[in-house]
Amino acid sequence: MTTLNIYHRTTYRYRELVSPGPHRLMLRPRESRELRLVASEVTASPAAQLTWAQDVFGNAVATVYFQQLAHTLVFESHATVELAASPWPVFDIAAEASSYPFRYSDDEWTDLAALTVLQYADHGDQLRCWARGYVGGNPTDTLSLLKDLSAGVATAIWYQSRDDEGTQSPIHTLNRGWGSCRDFAVLFVEAARSLGFGARLVSGYMYNPDQAWRGSTDFGSTHAWAEVYVPGAGWITFDPTNRGVGGFNLIPVAVVRDIRQAVPVSGSFLGMTDAYLGMDVTVTVVPA
Repeated sequence: MTTLNIYHRTTYRYRELVSPGPHRLMLRPRESRELRLVASEVTASPAAQLTWAQDVFGNAVATVYFQQLAHTLVFESHATVELAASPWPVFDIAAEASSYPFRYSDDEWTDLAALTVLQYADHGDQLRCWARGYVGGNPTDTLSLLKDLSAGVATAIWYQSRDDEGTQSPIHTLNRGWGSCRDFAVLFVEAARSLGFGARLVSGYMYNPDQAWRGSTDFGSTHAWAEVYVPGAGWITFDPTNRGVGGFNLIPVAVVRDIRQAVPVSGSFLGMTDAYLGMDVTVTVVPA
């Protein structure tokens, strides 16, 4: 078990006083069988009121209501977690799902619902044809197929961090040949969905003590990856940016259908159109 401290600070700067609107924060780590949240504190300045709720996916969401004008908005999250995921996980896949193609049960199909549906247009079946290229036979081993698909994303796409907002469409990423971790994750999830799998996107933090993992230039950073539902094993974690399987160094904050639902900090302000100067983000993930 690894105990980690996570510090996340987001700062918005304005050239003059503005009236901040409500801001939505997704910063609290998501507890699971492999992750225990020991402590968590989220704060905002200047003076603000925070309310908490869970969204449709069960993610913890804070809404911040500011009470005064400001030149600067600061959002801080401090969390301590115990991470117990194995670096070499073994997945107990149900016999009926060990070979692809397989059929989800009626209940699974109903509950997975939108997580099996493509969120981006696939004109000419380009994405599906690309994904089908990793199907070794009929039938083929399910876990091997998903591992090959994840590795295929890392092989086909060159990693490059992007500071601009938004995510590339899977077709754009394939044609362009490069993208950020969120582009890798979206491509993998959409490719898995095109093959009939239920898949979802995950946003959170990556612990990178050896600085050997792509997607982080320091000991830790925000990161995006994916999970695919396989009967028996449940949700299996895939990090296509690093060809990783299992979440031994990943701390999830949000699981979502569409990556746009997992923005860590979002909000608005009232002021002059040129008032916004920029945003700074600092993230550290270190042993407690």
